[in-house]
Amino acid sequence: MDEDTPVPVAARRRGRPRIPRAIDKNVSSRCFSPECCPDEEGIIITLLPDEVELLRLVDLEGMEQEEAAGVLGVSRRTAWRDLHAARKKVADALTSGKTLQIGGCPRAIKGLCPRKCPRFSKYPAKDSQ
Repeated sequence: MDEDTPVPVAARRRGRPRIPRAIDKNVSSRCFSPECCPDEEGIIITLLPDEVELLRLVDLEGMEQEEAAGVLGVSRRTAWRDLHAARKKVADALTSGKTLQIGGCPRAIKGLCPRKCPRFSKYPAKDSQ
């Protein structure tokens, strides 16, 4: 994340603050929700940008965790912990029908998320008939 980008509420935690990671700026930030049978409570699971980058490096590009940690400039243990948390969040969203949001999305922070849904943006949902 950039220094001037506010940290999402879900990303704040006790202890030592997160260090900015070397994340590919070309990664698109989006929100994903199930088309049918969404979670009735409207729970949104937030993935941090560094978790998404780790998923991309390890699961899509086939890097070892140690290599991915080197790319991000973190320890192997930190990379493993973030990767484990990201996989758990994705599995929870997929199996429970919850919405998955990428934290730090500049469009969501500004209230301009392309999803025309009241829970994602300032625009009202449009009826498709």
